[in-house]
Amino acid sequence: MKQIISFIILALGLSLVLISCSKQEDERVSSESNPTKNMVMVNVDPSLVKAGQKLYQQNCVFCHQADAIGKPGFAPSLTNQEFLSVASDAFLATTIKKGRAGTGMPPFAHLKDEELGAIIAFLRDHEKLPNISAAVDAQPRSQGDERLGQFWFDSICATCHGVNGDGYVAGGTGTAIGKASFLEVVSDGFLRETIKKGRSNTRMIGYSGPEAMAALSDEDVDDVIAYLRTVPSKN
Repeated sequence: MKQIISFIILALGLSLVLISCSKQEDERVSSESNPTKNMVMVNVDPSLVKAGQKLYQQNCVFCHQADAIGKPGFAPSLTNQEFLSVASDAFLATTIKKGRAGTGMPPFAHLKDEELGAIIAFLRDHEKLPNISAAVDAQPRSQGDERLGQFWFDSICATCHGVNGDGYVAGGTGTAIGKASFLEVVSDGFLRETIKKGRSNTRMIGYSGPEAMAALSDEDVDDVIAYLRTVPSKN
């Protein structure tokens, strides 16, 4: 009898462990398929925002405009909701500090780390969507075919971003996505989310899903990313 009871207890214990593991796996898969799950808005220190606004007016306003909405063909919007949701603080800080070689974005190397943090806080104060940059940057690297990606890039992306992704300097209406200074700091997840979902209130529309202008599959998107990673060598 004692052996039977011990067996039943052991079986129940194993069942609970299996249920727990299954639940954790379901949560992991759910989190990967929906990166906004469990994301919360971050409250920004008002005093830091105020300091950042002042620094923004001194350094950034001339190109990105007073409301950071940018100017088409000249400087991109820094308060676009889809952009802010996928851009990490590290991405923003590196871009501001080092600039974008080969574009109109100069380096602001004179800014201290705390000043960079203040400017980022000012931009974050415009957020209305959860920041999913950590989940986006954790996405796997593209395993696409660059040869197939070139077809989609030349057919779709080059129209606005230029043949080699040179952006504004080549007369394009889109940003310079083919520059090494951009591709060295951006993750494949960032590129993937941007291609799929686009940017509201801009010419960058989403290219994934039945309502998109071109319903690219996940494989098509990764092919584009794979090709994009080869573009700097052609500049």
